[in-house]
Amino acid sequence: MRIAIDARELGGRPTGVGRYLRGLLDAWSAGDAVRRHQWTLISPSPLESRWPASVVVAPGNGGTVWEQTTLPRAIRGAGADVFFAPGYTAPLTVAAPLVLTIHDVSFFAHPEWFSFREGARRRWLSKWSARRARTVITISEFSKAEIRRFIGLGERRVRVIPIGVSNPASRLPASGSREPVVLYVGSIFQRRRVDRLITAFDLVADRVPAARLEIVGENRTSPRIDLESLRRQCRHADRIAIRSYVDDATLAALYERASVFAFMSEYEGFGLTPLEALAAGVPPMVLDTPVAKEACGAAARYVAPSASDEAIAAAIAELLASADTRQQVLRHGNDVLGRYDWSLAAAATLSVLEEAAGAR
Repeated sequence: MRIAIDARELGGRPTGVGRYLRGLLDAWSAGDAVRRHQWTLISPSPLESRWPASVVVAPGNGGTVWEQTTLPRAIRGAGADVFFAPGYTAPLTVAAPLVLTIHDVSFFAHPEWFSFREGARRRWLSKWSARRARTVITISEFSKAEIRRFIGLGERRVRVIPIGVSNPASRLPASGSREPVVLYVGSIFQRRRVDRLITAFDLVADRVPAARLEIVGENRTSPRIDLESLRRQCRHADRIAIRSYVDDATLAALYERASVFAFMSEYEGFGLTPLEALAAGVPPMVLDTPVAKEACGAAARYVAPSASDEAIAAAIAELLASADTRQQVLRHGNDVLGRYDWSLAAAATLSVLEEAAGAR
């Protein structure tokens, strides 16, 4: 079977979709799937050759025009028996059977978080891509319900395949080596309340004098929130660092140092980085939402979506100051993390691809 994959998100600095696809490719490459099928990665720019797959460079900027014009030609050229689109949308004219992954539908549920043009583009393309797909994959029961609600797909058209969770730290830290560091990692959108985290940190620093806040993620807020200006207005601005990107070694070191991972997102399809923090031995603090409860279970500290800055700061400060409180969260970690395995996710995804191509 010839499998073609939209691999544009593997280039540059991979974020959520790129990390999802990379996890699947790593797992497929480690098993016999790579020998049973022919794999073609289609990208607008050259990719690293870490997987036993052909790479087709279809030049362009990787945007919507590239997706709808250049990508279909590349898929035809690859002679694909099935096409896998891992990031919300796909060409509307490609002849190969389509399997599409939709991670969340925030652009339907909360259009106010997007510009009119961007929101309309996402809603239109994702809806029509989903309706022509043989199967839509999503990563949580919460997202399945949302996809069915907003796009109108039937029960059997949407398949839930939980993703895997990797340990972002190179090694687990020695006992007692944690520092009073609050960490946030992930692209920054309005729904993730990073601005609230910054303002609440002033109150944390009043309670825990050595505390630091480390924020790593590209600012994708729209309308744009000036986080650096917000940081400068804080009384403890010198203890807040905001970086759009760090390399893998620096990120691993941050996970090794941190005592709390703060991720106050109002809406996610799953929420990967709190679980990656858990895998690195960092207790996550998250908002009490249905998807957070589904993903993290008992292995998180929850705060109410309506929580005040004072309540947020109190929860963070308690986790920073109390090793016992951190351990109460971490002792549930193995049970939760056991549900998220890239080899299982890859096997289930390959099964869907084979079914779509008629290979099963």
